[in-house]
Amino acid sequence: MIKNKTLEIVDIDVKLLIDKLTTAFADEWMAAYQYWLGAKLARGPLRSEIAAELMVHYEEEISHATLLADRILQLGGDLRMFPHDWKRFGSCDYDAITNVQMLSVLQENLKGEQCAIAFYNDLLKMVQGKDFATQAIIMKILSDEIEHEQDIIQFLEDISA
Repeated sequence: MIKNKTLEIVDIDVKLLIDKLTTAFADEWMAAYQYWLGAKLARGPLRSEIAAELMVHYEEEISHATLLADRILQLGGDLRMFPHDWKRFGSCDYDAITNVQMLSVLQENLKGEQCAIAFYNDLLKMVQGKDFATQAIIMKILSDEIEHEQDIIQFLEDISA
């Protein structure tokens, strides 16, 4: 058997870590889809500006999924899941967009970002000082999710003003 230093330096239950990263991976795909759909369907104030920002968020969520996928594979995990599995594996309760009014779309996005922030904050505490590679990935993603939350809050304030 070939020695795997990547696994040797992880001072945490690797199966548990893979499970958590798989949850995050599913959530990132659901978030990406929600942003993409919101950018296409949302109607109302500041539509062009908000739709453009939602597409930026979409692209960042896809990049998060890629980072997570790479780490899952490094740790010996498996990525085989279909879109219909995302909700089962994910932890954030992303709802289908049923109301295309901008305010509703942004509120759904805010709910998702706040769930992601809480999830990644807990995951960061779990890996901190125990898996530096995963820690760096989670810190990057958490930073982006915080920025997304602030973008959405600003848009909600702009619409409500």
